[in-house]
Amino acid sequence: MRKVVQYTLTSLDGAVDDPRRYFPGSNLTVDTAPTFDPVLIDLERQLIGNQDAVLLGRHMFDEWSRYWPTSDEQPFADFINGVKKYVVTSTPLTTQWTNAEAVAGSVADIVRDLKARPGGDIGVHGSITLAKSLLAAGLVDELTLAVGPILDPMGRRLFEGLDDLRRLELLSAIPTPSGAIWVTYRVL
Repeated sequence: MRKVVQYTLTSLDGAVDDPRRYFPGSNLTVDTAPTFDPVLIDLERQLIGNQDAVLLGRHMFDEWSRYWPTSDEQPFADFINGVKKYVVTSTPLTTQWTNAEAVAGSVADIVRDLKARPGGDIGVHGSITLAKSLLAAGLVDELTLAVGPILDPMGRRLFEGLDDLRRLELLSAIPTPSGAIWVTYRVL
């Protein structure tokens, strides 16, 4: 059966709103993706290589559908532009983006339907509100965090607001040359 894999870029203290701030070498004055070291790039390539579908929240879709179609930031640009994107929203999409489809209804029903189909992993990228609701509902199978070596007191926190204990099993933790950590957990 397919897995739902939540992939989040975060500061060490769990901030998630501006990933460019969390990784050394990122350009803070230009609207670009975070700058990754070669190890992070390879790990991201492996992660997305197992995914053939992505769940996005509406806000992330609106933001990314304006940015990624003209981006050459690899490997993510080719992946996100080509992959099947299911956008969780109650309103029609107003922006065209290859392989994007609006899906409405219960998030649990949407995930159950996608997991029942044949295919690879289902990624959840960005989309913090959606990611939090998936975690709260127990619908995430694996959690992958690219943790930047910075403390950021600003913005939302990924795990803020969860109302009960979540047990995780560490699958891997890989330090990178820039001081970041790539950590993957199975959600029990």
